[in-house]
Amino acid sequence: MIVKAAVVNAPGDEYQLSNLKLAEMQPDEVFVKMVASGMCMSDETIRKGGTSVAFPVVLGHEGTGIVEKVGNAVKAFKVGDQVVMSYAYCGNCPSCQTGHPSICDDWMKLNFLGVRDDGSYTFQKEDNTPVGNLYGHSSFTTHTLVHESNLTKVDPDVDLRLIGPLGCGFLTGSGTVINGLKPEVGSSIAIFGTGAVGLAAIMAAKIEGCSTIIAVDIHVNRLELAKKLGATHTINSQSENPAEKIAEITDGKGANYSVDTTGIAPIIKTALAVLAKGGVIAPVAVSRNTTEFNITSELMMGSKSMIGVVMGDGVPQLSIPQLVKFHKEGRFPFDQLVKFYKFDDINRAAQDSANGSVIKPILIMDESYTAPSN
Repeated sequence: MIVKAAVVNAPGDEYQLSNLKLAEMQPDEVFVKMVASGMCMSDETIRKGGTSVAFPVVLGHEGTGIVEKVGNAVKAFKVGDQVVMSYAYCGNCPSCQTGHPSICDDWMKLNFLGVRDDGSYTFQKEDNTPVGNLYGHSSFTTHTLVHESNLTKVDPDVDLRLIGPLGCGFLTGSGTVINGLKPEVGSSIAIFGTGAVGLAAIMAAKIEGCSTIIAVDIHVNRLELAKKLGATHTINSQSENPAEKIAEITDGKGANYSVDTTGIAPIIKTALAVLAKGGVIAPVAVSRNTTEFNITSELMMGSKSMIGVVMGDGVPQLSIPQLVKFHKEGRFPFDQLVKFYKFDDINRAAQDSANGSVIKPILIMDESYTAPSN
């Protein structure tokens, strides 16, 4: 089958919409007609050559679609199901079996090598050049083949154009708070960076009952939105010193928790420094930057902790329906962060995301899709 996909041929290239050949479906795969896909900063990091992902490649990992065919080994899905795509995991290793599939033993193999488990490619150019996939499927395409572990079924009344980012960006931000930090009711938290991940963390902090939620950024419009979504205080770090302001806000005690979504070394050091004694920081940005700090004076003497949280430590099949429920209840209004683009406008969407004018671009692959009326 020939599909239309956005291919990146070499590091730093723009997306090129191309006709690709889709492989034959394997028994444990699901054939999905794409409706929409969020664009994540991880896609941009990979596109620019910031990871070990090989080229050419079809990116995208926050997709939604409708099941059109299932392999004969697939049990959990049927034709017509509405699905959200997230990361792949084996389901058999100790991490998967104890509820932490985001640190699956085979995570890198399944999500970043660009091939299926047997080494074959999902996509090929018309001259038979193999094209890698991302997260075991790739969502910047009109149709794709997905291993069933990547998929989460959602109710028929859910708008598929909207919810793709629940598979990565919003899952990461909210899950870092809910599953990773697990803040106590009444605690304080500082969020550095108010993009999609940071704003999801802010909404989750409000859901979890944090009484002091501090948003730090350089964009006035994003800080204003952060206040609408749950931030009790905002700090523009271009004109204010975050460490001084957070000390003032917390009566000199510091924040109980902090999240860094920037991956920038000086900001990470600040996010660590502003913690109260016994505080915990979660740095979650995909970055090659190195951060140095003194273990004794900056960590140990304040009994502070730093934790790694991958994909919000979420089980997609549990976390995504939970976030959909929060959205229906008005407690996770992520629809305020998105802007829709036609698939053909993918490069403009990427530019708008990079320059900060749009928080979460969503590409519409199927413009004939009709959202359910509620």
